[in-house]
Amino acid sequence: MVNSMTGYGRAQQRFAEREVTVEIRAVNHRFFEFSARVPRSYGYLEEKLKTLIGEKVARGKVEAAVTVASISGAASEVQVNFELARSYAEALRTLSEPLDLKDDLSLSVFSRLPDLFAIRKVEEDAEAVWQDVQQTAAAALEQFLEMRRREGGRLEADILVKAAAIEDYVSEVERRSPETVEEYRQRLYQKLQELLSDRAVDDARVLQEAGIFADRVAVDEETVRLRSHLCELRAILERPGPCGRKLDFLLQEVNRETNTIGSKAQDAALARVVVEMKSEIEKIREQIQNIE
Repeated sequence: MVNSMTGYGRAQQRFAEREVTVEIRAVNHRFFEFSARVPRSYGYLEEKLKTLIGEKVARGKVEAAVTVASISGAASEVQVNFELARSYAEALRTLSEPLDLKDDLSLSVFSRLPDLFAIRKVEEDAEAVWQDVQQTAAAALEQFLEMRRREGGRLEADILVKAAAIEDYVSEVERRSPETVEEYRQRLYQKLQELLSDRAVDDARVLQEAGIFADRVAVDEETVRLRSHLCELRAILERPGPCGRKLDFLLQEVNRETNTIGSKAQDAALARVVVEMKSEIEKIREQIQNIE
């Protein structure tokens, strides 16, 4: 099963005391890299989320975003600085007589005075918070993984099509290669006839030179290895678990054999086939960069 490294999942759930939203997204990366955006007071969630997601994701740059909203309103409480309030009241009353001001102190007056009120976050049960976040994150993670699976299926199908095209080109190389040897023998024989117009051409010598040429341009070993590599590519795609790195290494071997065939090609038609093979290989390489 092939998984893409890119994906997105989102879940929002309402619990007794809080509403939790979790978003998970990922892009390509050589390794597993995780970051999280969580409210400052919930910083302890980051490592827990990393462990949760890391159990399901092997490669990719993953980011999780978490919001936690209190439903009951009990997440914070207002504290009153009574000592400061008394000091304000006494100070205001001391002004009333000397300045002949009416003593009309009321709650509205105190509400406008600075530093009388402080908002303090109520201590929450960290484990209870994590249970809610974990449940929501699990739902988001399932969406995220499903998207990666769908995209991975499309990548796999495309790679298989391109691998089949490369095999077709390998068959063309295998068909064309012996023909180049025979064409070389005929050209050599013709040139010798032109040079030795009044003398007989040494057939044995021509065959010897053709044999040397055949050894120099032989690509049998390369095509056999190419077919083996392409067979292994299909097997890797069928195996469970991450396979991006294995495919990347295998494709390097496919490219190496193709380059060797290209270096041996003494024929324009073969050279064009090699160019087409390299084009398909490059397309597969681009797709593999997206695979976990």
